Amino acid sequence: MKVENGKFYFIKDEFFDMFKGYNLMENKENGNKRPCYFCFKDPENEKIIWFVPISSKVDKYKIIYESKIKARKKVYNFVFGKVLGKEKTFLIQNIFPTTEEYIESKYQTKKQDVEIAETLKDEIIETSMKVIKLAKKGINIPFYDIIEMKNILLSLKI
Repeated sequence: MKVENGKFYFIKDEFFDMFKGYNLMENKENGNKRPCYFCFKDPENEKIIWFVPISSKVDKYKIIYESKIKARKKVYNFVFGKVLGKEKTFLIQNIFPTTEEYIESKYQTKKQDVEIAETLKDEIIETSMKVIKLAKKGINIPFYDIIEMKNILLSLKI
């Protein structure tokens, strides 16, 4: 499968099984696959693809965002934007790396890729890269060690 920056994908359950102790947002099914993830390729290693889950619980995350804004100047946990005409929250705080073999399928509607505005794609990737850079310095915004996860994935025979 050709993975494209700025597109949405679903992840296989076996990925979450491998990282069970990391408290990742796992797949849920009520007739629909979810969550879906916005992805972009790692600029340092083509085998690694970063995934950012999206949520429809915008009000919940806007309250958290506002409280964080009051406490400090810049918040890297969330990006807000429209997907399929509806406001969504991109959960940068839940970003994680994976590799192509753990991708189940691309998120499409009516056999068309789900698209978002280029400016939104850029904001998500830029914010995510800041979070990744902070993680390399030992400052984890995600609830788990994304650099450790990346190293585990790179150590596997892919």
